[in-house]
Amino acid sequence: MAQDTRTTTQQGNGLAIAGLVCGIVGLLFFNVILGPLAIIFGGIGWSKANKGARHRGMAIAAVVLGILDLVIWGVLLAVAAHNGGFMHFQIG
Repeated sequence: MAQDTRTTTQQGNGLAIAGLVCGIVGLLFFNVILGPLAIIFGGIGWSKANKGARHRGMAIAAVVLGILDLVIWGVLLAVAAHNGGFMHFQIG
C-alpha cells in the first residue's frame, strides 16, 4: 500500500511569500493597494503556518509590512491634505 507523502512532509506556503513581496514592494509603490494584499496573503499564510506549513516568520512579516504600508499611505495622505492637496519631493 502506498503511503501519502503529503502527510509526512511540510506543506509549502506560497501565500506567505506573496504577502512578503507585496509588503516590501508596497513600501515604495502602490502602498494603498499592496498593503491590504500583504495583510490578506500574510494572514492566510499565517493560518496555514499554524496548521503545519512552513514560512511562519514570512507570514508574520507580511502582515506587519502590510500594516506599515497603510500607515505610510495615511501619513502621505495627511501631508498632502495639510499642503492643500499638493505634495512636493525635492532630492538634492
